[in-house]
Amino acid sequence: MSHIVTVQDAVTAFADFMEPTDAELDAIEQEMPVILADVDLLDAHIVILDRTPTELDARRIRRARRRALAARVALLNSAAGASLPGGAA
Repeated sequence: MSHIVTVQDAVTAFADFMEPTDAELDAIEQEMPVILADVDLLDAHIVILDRTPTELDARRIRRARRRALAARVALLNSAAGASLPGGAA
């Protein structure tokens, strides 16, 4: 005789309380420029996987790397400015 079991774990895994909070969504939104810059850098690296990089490819990677670093610096500066008391930057 086989027993019937519930699938409550599978059902509750997608319950409403498992959704990201507004604070988490705001944090993702603030980090989105960094994420997009990293995707561009990754795309530039993927392009040269199956061929010898040209000078144009090297410039594309350097630009993408600079944009990724600039996005990280901007995120850190905005986070540091937001944490200072009195709104001083």
